[in-house]
Amino acid sequence: MSKVEDKIAALGLKLPQVVPPLAKYQPAVRSGSYVFTSGQLPMVDGALVATGKVGAEVGPEQAKELAAVCALNALAAVKSVIGDLDRIRRVVKVVGFVASAPDFTGQPGVVNGASELLGEVLGDKGVHARSAVGVAVLPVDAPVEVEIQVEIAE
Repeated sequence: MSKVEDKIAALGLKLPQVVPPLAKYQPAVRSGSYVFTSGQLPMVDGALVATGKVGAEVGPEQAKELAAVCALNALAAVKSVIGDLDRIRRVVKVVGFVASAPDFTGQPGVVNGASELLGEVLGDKGVHARSAVGVAVLPVDAPVEVEIQVEIAE
């Protein structure tokens, strides 16, 4: 097991299997020394953990936890392409989409769930640029979706 996976385990978590695509795309692709993930939903054991809009059916704290699940799924997608998460040189960019009730403006706090998880498991390599975007709806009524871009060592 890699050092990154050891850190994941130390948090009481387990790197999941790659979430199968819901449509016609790949969970992650490599281009040169970068890996780009597709948007990852908060799926656990093949099932969506929660549905609905943040600020209505889903509270901000739960949504933050769901964003961490998305980030863990994104790491699994990266591993499927590079084989060893210790090859991550750094997380370059995180993009988080939050299905938001009309008056909800806490998208950055929700996406912090993904950013904090990446920082905990990757340390300084997990520090990244980021966008947190509120949207009307996400696939299968997911409350949050996260994609990451990582630079890898050869």
